[in-house]
Amino acid sequence: MTNTEVTVQTDLRPEPAVETDRRPWGGFERFTLNEPSTVKLIHVDPGQRLSLQRHRDRDELWVALDPGAVFEVAGRRILPEVGERVFIRAGETHRLSSAGPAVRVMEIAFGTFDEDDIERLEDSYGRA
Repeated sequence: MTNTEVTVQTDLRPEPAVETDRRPWGGFERFTLNEPSTVKLIHVDPGQRLSLQRHRDRDELWVALDPGAVFEVAGRRILPEVGERVFIRAGETHRLSSAGPAVRVMEIAFGTFDEDDIERLEDSYGRA
């Protein structure tokens, strides 16, 4: 067995801060913001759901990371397999929920993140 030398580079940019946010339905960790894409890991608590909403100016790609996620997109109810991806075009209604246990979904949004871009059509949390 030979020893492997590990080189540590000190001139690399530090890792960006991860923004975390707690919401009534669960929460998320955002890894990028206002880049050409925004990357979030969304956590949905058991039996909870997000608002039914649509975005005027951005598309989203959802990737199911746990069994039990429910995607509602443009009137379709999708029970994705782990690893399955669903693309949501700007203007399409969408909602994410948990059918039982807590679930995680990776969201990649294409376009500048802007809270004003969110139109909540049905909101259980009083932000409509």
